[in-house]
Amino acid sequence: MKKLIYFCSISIFIGNFLTLKAQETIQELPENYKKRHAIYDYSHPLTNTDSIMDFASKKMPLKITGTVYLSDKITPAKDVILYIEQTDEDGNFKLNKHEKKRFVEHRAWVKTNADGQYTFYTFVPGAYRLSRDLKAIHLTIKEPNQVEYNSNNFIFDNDHRLTKSCRKRLAKRGVDRILTPIKEGKMLVARKDIVLNQYRVEVAKK
Repeated sequence: MKKLIYFCSISIFIGNFLTLKAQETIQELPENYKKRHAIYDYSHPLTNTDSIMDFASKKMPLKITGTVYLSDKITPAKDVILYIEQTDEDGNFKLNKHEKKRFVEHRAWVKTNADGQYTFYTFVPGAYRLSRDLKAIHLTIKEPNQVEYNSNNFIFDNDHRLTKSCRKRLAKRGVDRILTPIKEGKMLVARKDIVLNQYRVEVAKK
């Protein structure tokens, strides 16, 4: 009986503690939480490496790694936040909700180190089922003291939807965003450097 009372007491204590922590988290949310970009919604200190949930259990786990450079293509860009989100292996965007704000389940954040280096551990996504778009990992960039911006997404060299005409258009624009993963052990590895001005998506003028 004493053991039962003890375990009940511990359970109540833990439950109250978690409730209080949840309340603290809610209270700490900024007023613009629901409207702001998901790039600001990380819940852990950022480093230059991050993993998408359950990536190791997927059929095609993928490591994307490289260096972010300033527009001169020489100087490493430090403290740049990169945010990715993607579909699951079947091409569906799995959505969750926190405080009435919806977000994509498969996502990750990194902040480049002093050498501009970054690494994501993720998996090869499926093509979005509600469109004819290419397989893509969606990328958002936040440079220090700048507003975040959507960038050119990572796409895959072996995607059958990536036609010759599409490749020619990309080549003319000078944007190198095609991933060519190579099998290393049990994981695919794609090395991709990012030049900041090249990855900024041009906003159409009205």
